[in-house]
Amino acid sequence: MILCITHSQDFYTIDHFFQYLSSKNIPYFRLNSDQLNHFQKISISENSFEITDEYGTTIHSDAIKGVWHRKAWRIQVPDELDQEYEKIFLNEYTNLRYNLFTQLEHLPWINPYENEKKIDGNKMLQLQLAKRNNLIIPPTLFSNDEEKVKAFFDQHCSGKAIAKLHSVIRKTMSGEGLVSTMIIEEETLENLSDIVYCPMIFQPYIDKEYELRIMYIDGIFFTGKINNSQNADWRVRHKDYSWSAYQLPDSVKANLTSMMQEMGLYTGAIDMIRGKDGKYYFLEVNPQGEWGMLQKELGFPIAERIADNLIKRINFHE
Repeated sequence: MILCITHSQDFYTIDHFFQYLSSKNIPYFRLNSDQLNHFQKISISENSFEITDEYGTTIHSDAIKGVWHRKAWRIQVPDELDQEYEKIFLNEYTNLRYNLFTQLEHLPWINPYENEKKIDGNKMLQLQLAKRNNLIIPPTLFSNDEEKVKAFFDQHCSGKAIAKLHSVIRKTMSGEGLVSTMIIEEETLENLSDIVYCPMIFQPYIDKEYELRIMYIDGIFFTGKINNSQNADWRVRHKDYSWSAYQLPDSVKANLTSMMQEMGLYTGAIDMIRGKDGKYYFLEVNPQGEWGMLQKELGFPIAERIADNLIKRINFHE
């Protein structure tokens, strides 16, 4: 059995994954991370666990042979809970979820849980590893210091910069509900005093030909080009853009592969920019990033290849 950790609003990508497993007669169990709470009965011992989900289906950890950590969401808090207990509720259920996941660390995962958490939670480490693996990165500052930001702007940005949060609040195929990146220009610098309350990542604005969303699966690349050369983030005005299949240069593929291997990740959604200077700039990798639009618009068999990779590693593990 393959355990798929996702959330209650997930669809399309997860449906393709389950359809493919069904075609191969491989059983699966969907665990909605946001509903791993009072809706489910959970018991963990020192070396195993048992879950009965909100639909009454029960599984035991002994039956699980591999894990796809598709996407985790914040645990839902019951409406009837007194607000003063919300922090305790979230803390203890988050601990319960973490203890449950670590019971399965010895199995094949996409992606290994601790590796994924470390990389997804540290964009500056991502840039460090990208540079170490011969990828081009923009000069970057993560700061809450207004004066340091202004000095960085003067030194690196030629009058125009990008400011973005370390993590967006919501990441979807369409960009709906997305907290976007912002363009910073000279006049905007005068409004940075509130940066002390919300540190941001700053990079020079790159004049670009287009953006690339790359789905990496253990050395395999599915790359979509989107015709956005003007806006800071294509997801904000996604209806204006169209996808086309794209072939990355072999040298970029080799550098991305070595970076992902050093990160200990089997899969990840990678964002890059092709600059008007002809260079490929690495921006970030999201281990749980969206790729459904690539499968839907370009026919890439991404869900199937993720399943194949996990199945192969399960068979090798056994």
